Amino acid sequence: MRIDVLTLFPRMFESPLGCSILKRAQEASLVEIALTDIRDFAADSYRKVDDKPYGGGPGMVMMPGPVFDCFEHVQKLSPEKSRTILLTPQGKRFDQKKAAELSKEKRLILIAGKYEGFDERIRIGLDAEQISIGDYVLNGGELAAMVIIDAVVRLLPGALGDEDSSKDDSFSEGLLEYPQYTRPETFRDMKVPDILLSGDHAKIAEWRRQQSLERTKKWRPDLLKDDNG
Repeated sequence: MRIDVLTLFPRMFESPLGCSILKRAQEASLVEIALTDIRDFAADSYRKVDDKPYGGGPGMVMMPGPVFDCFEHVQKLSPEKSRTILLTPQGKRFDQKKAAELSKEKRLILIAGKYEGFDERIRIGLDAEQISIGDYVLNGGELAAMVIIDAVVRLLPGALGDEDSSKDDSFSEGLLEYPQYTRPETFRDMKVPDILLSGDHAKIAEWRRQQSLERTKKWRPDLLKDDNG
């Protein structure tokens, strides 16, 4: 998979992309992640990429010219057909199902906005899919892009080492994950449940399923409602 990110702040990605699973996935050639600075496509020496909104109002709006020029340049960097995503609060909320869907693509182009948002002609002209990571506003789309990259890359075959590692994650089956324990068996008078020490894998699986249901009912009942239509 190849992931291109169009951003005004490529340096924000240096640490997240250089650590842990994302780093290993790139080193193993499971994913190629390329960052392109939208400012490099500004039309003036000041590298201006935003301007005041028509009709008045606070803040600045990203101009269409630099974004279109940057996008068209990035498109040519790989022959793979891309799925283009605009990171914006107006987008459909990102979830595990969408992460799994995107992980099957060969190429993604993520466009991170800044300031008061994009000139509407960017959304229309690029015919981009709009995605939001939640019902709140960030200073820009960079953090949202990192969230999507992290969620998608860990689902690529080989990224986690154990192919079953992601199957029991929270939200993978519409439920929260069951409680996990490791050594020591007893810690500050808190003991590992006996069922996990029994060696009976069928009963353990049944217990874990029940725990997932109970946790979801207690903490995220909306997920059960969605699951039941």
